[in-house]
Amino acid sequence: MKPISQSFFARDTVEVARDLLGKILSANGVSGRIVETEAYKRDPASHAYTKTERSRIMYETQGHVYVYLIYGMYHCLNFTTEENDAGAVLIRAVEPLSGIEEMKRRRKTAKEVNLCSGPGKVCQAFAIGKQHHGIQLGKDIKVYDDLLVVPTIKTSPRMGISEAKELLWRFYLEGNKFVSKGK
Repeated sequence: MKPISQSFFARDTVEVARDLLGKILSANGVSGRIVETEAYKRDPASHAYTKTERSRIMYETQGHVYVYLIYGMYHCLNFTTEENDAGAVLIRAVEPLSGIEEMKRRRKTAKEVNLCSGPGKVCQAFAIGKQHHGIQLGKDIKVYDDLLVVPTIKTSPRMGISEAKELLWRFYLEGNKFVSKGK
């Protein structure tokens, strides 16, 4: 498998979000296929809507890890994008490939389908936290091109947002059982 280059992430956020589907995520002794993503640019649902200390990484880097805490308890994994603007891609769901027993231990569940079917679950299963925030991809966290022929890609509004719902910036692999379940 070939590592994804930094230039891959310098492109438009929406394109990167779509093109990450089928790629392999590897960190902390486990790996999985990315099956669901969401794009965030400078829209009202994004941290980059207003430049703050927290969102600065979305303006100043591409191909870096952006980790933040939601609901005071779950970390979310994002990759920064957009060479000439602000953006990041949220990794919403991953299909486990290796280190599955370790993922089960970290997530405290025996159900394989429940290991990485949501952004907080991905971070727990892959042992990704604030200590990874700001690092360049390719060091502790890697993304590989698997050259897989990706099945049908579906789009929808992003999940859990109250603004910019008209933007179809959630991408997922149709029929994949590891895609997160909407409310």
